[in-house]
Amino acid sequence: MMALGTLLRKPPLPPGSCRAFWGWLNAVFNKVDHERIRAVGPDRAASEWLLRCGALVRYQGSPKWQQDYNGLPTGPLGKYKIEAINATDSCIMYRGFDYLGAVIKWRTSPPAQAGAGIPEQILSGAFADGLEHVTDIKLEKCMYIQDECLQRLSETSNLQKSLQQLKIISCGNVTDKGILALHKLTNLEYLYLSDLPGIREKETTFRVLQQALPNLELELDLE
Repeated sequence: MMALGTLLRKPPLPPGSCRAFWGWLNAVFNKVDHERIRAVGPDRAASEWLLRCGALVRYQGSPKWQQDYNGLPTGPLGKYKIEAINATDSCIMYRGFDYLGAVIKWRTSPPAQAGAGIPEQILSGAFADGLEHVTDIKLEKCMYIQDECLQRLSETSNLQKSLQQLKIISCGNVTDKGILALHKLTNLEYLYLSDLPGIREKETTFRVLQQALPNLELELDLE
């Protein structure tokens, strides 16, 4: 794939083509690379996806936010576990959400025997759990985040177990339907919602959500 810097150095596109071009490029950035997940593990592959799309990640046990794609730390498979995601102003979209928790099966039969240092979880034929240590996600000014994304988020079994804090801010495509879908995040402790004009039935939506998640601290900053 052509490097982003090379793309940005190309001559300017005609005005009518700009939106289509950036939409295509963002879709490319969000395409799930199953081979990459098998090669480097779910956390590294997801880190690359998120930073490629303009998001930040923070690893377990570290206060530092990773924001440089080329500066991602290297090490043994599974050494760095994503604990927090800040997707402010990023272009993450639904098609990339398999990086958060995907079941990736072999197209053919798995190798007959171990060898060449291939990790056991790869030889088993699947990374069934995806990211297992994410406790905090922030979605702010994400133009491609919509109800289907929140539903996909809430149906990811590993996030149902690990996610504790979620902030959704200035995501104009999110409606009541997407917020209600969050009821499956049974371990969610804190939810912050701000500047979401798509939420129309506030009282009903939040009452139903609080009934489903009685221990949830819900903070609202909505007009």
